[in-house]
Amino acid sequence: MTMSMYRKICVTNRALAERPFLEQLACVLVTKPYAMILREKDLTEEAYEELAGKVKKLCENTDTRLILHSFPDAAMHLGCTAIHMPLHRFMEMPEEQKQKFSVRGVSVHSVEDARLAEQCGATCLTAGHVFVTDCKKGLAPRGLDFLHEVCSSVKIPVYAIGGIHEENMESCIQSGAAGVCMMSEYMKI
Repeated sequence: MTMSMYRKICVTNRALAERPFLEQLACVLVTKPYAMILREKDLTEEAYEELAGKVKKLCENTDTRLILHSFPDAAMHLGCTAIHMPLHRFMEMPEEQKQKFSVRGVSVHSVEDARLAEQCGATCLTAGHVFVTDCKKGLAPRGLDFLHEVCSSVKIPVYAIGGIHEENMESCIQSGAAGVCMMSEYMKI
């Protein structure tokens, strides 16, 4: 399998961007990631929705799917049908709201989380953190055995997250992941 066959998801972080944020994302889009999770958790919902509208325009006419993060109301206002949520927030979403999204991604950190997210309607998962990452300083990575266990416990696609780069992507795929999520790698292109 070649690297181009892996599904790569860009997870954004304005604080890590090497250039102005929208310019950084335009550079990312040139690499044609499978999807982009706009994960700007420090913003208010209003500021997030404003930024998401600009990023949505950037993603139009590309093959990269925009997945909004944590703010389902903002996503619905913008006509975005893909959302990614922390598990506890996903559990709180009313079922009728969940059904408005064709992509319902959930972050998981255990096999139990993965099974619960799938039972509650998630269509894909991010599982991590797999490797050492600056985003989780001081926290031991969960590793490839964890990733394999999560992938084996559910029927929906699982994307590895945390410390992913070109040299360790293949090991994630071999552990059962449908693809990988990268933040630093994309914010420093």
